Amino acid sequence: MPSVTDFGQFTDLRALAGRDRDAALNKVAGQFEALFVQEMLKSMRAASFGDPIFGEAGGGGMYRDLFDQQIADDIASGTGVGLKDLLVRQLGGDPGARHTPPPPAGSLAPTPVARSSRVAAAVATTRSPALTTGAPAVAASAPTPENWTDPQSFIKDILPHARAVADTLGVSPLGVLAQAALETGWGQHVMPDEGGQSSLNLFGIKAGRGWQGTAVQRDTLEFEDGAMRQRREAFRAYPSLNQSFADYGALIGGSERYAGVRNRANDVSGFAEALQRSGYATDPNYAAKIRRVASGDTMRGVLDALKQTDLLSLSTHVR
Repeated sequence: MPSVTDFGQFTDLRALAGRDRDAALNKVAGQFEALFVQEMLKSMRAASFGDPIFGEAGGGGMYRDLFDQQIADDIASGTGVGLKDLLVRQLGGDPGARHTPPPPAGSLAPTPVARSSRVAAAVATTRSPALTTGAPAVAASAPTPENWTDPQSFIKDILPHARAVADTLGVSPLGVLAQAALETGWGQHVMPDEGGQSSLNLFGIKAGRGWQGTAVQRDTLEFEDGAMRQRREAFRAYPSLNQSFADYGALIGGSERYAGVRNRANDVSGFAEALQRSGYATDPNYAAKIRRVASGDTMRGVLDALKQTDLLSLSTHVR
């Protein structure tokens, strides 16, 4: 990653933003994260006891600052501390997007880069308490978040479930995939329980009073009166992917509140906008984020690699 103090890179960033908005957002957010880490290191050193043993003579302070800058850049260019992905998501971007040169003709699409697992999915997006009382008992499914090392492995595992629930609801599976990817950061931020086990809650469904199953407590961000506020909420936990998707289908399919979400056919934009209008999430940009994930380069590359040409053709028409 170029140094955040290298102002000559702004021309390249401007050009990248014109070609690939999500990749530019990821790059700028990464640089902001590097600045944040650098300021943390600076504050830590400022809180040291007394004068350093060898003082600042001989340019020691300058070398120390350069060292701290390099540490910050290295951290941000790797897995980071989670701030970058949160910033990109809140700005309506696709945190999984990375700018890479187009592959040579005839080659396979590159596997999207795996993302940090430091931020819980509860911070990504929020929604109102769910209205159903429980999911039907179904057989357990094998895939787990431990297998989701990148967006492709995540989508490959959940695709059959997304197709099934989308068919039941009369909506495009691309919309369901995009919503799950947004809520979980492509499977990298599925909220765990207190024991560290995955909740398999791929849609951020809260555990309301009528929920009879297991729940996990997590901090989440709610939009209230135009501002984000942190709250502690209970979210549902599931023993399998089957049950997670079955409960999502029961929630959207069994309530008049979400009547406008159902039977949207291949209208991914209409599906996303109906979710937002129904109050599924308090995030005012929720629909735009789903659309952006559905039509983004990461989703396009994954579907192309999985040879899902039917969904890939839909992603070109999402607006």
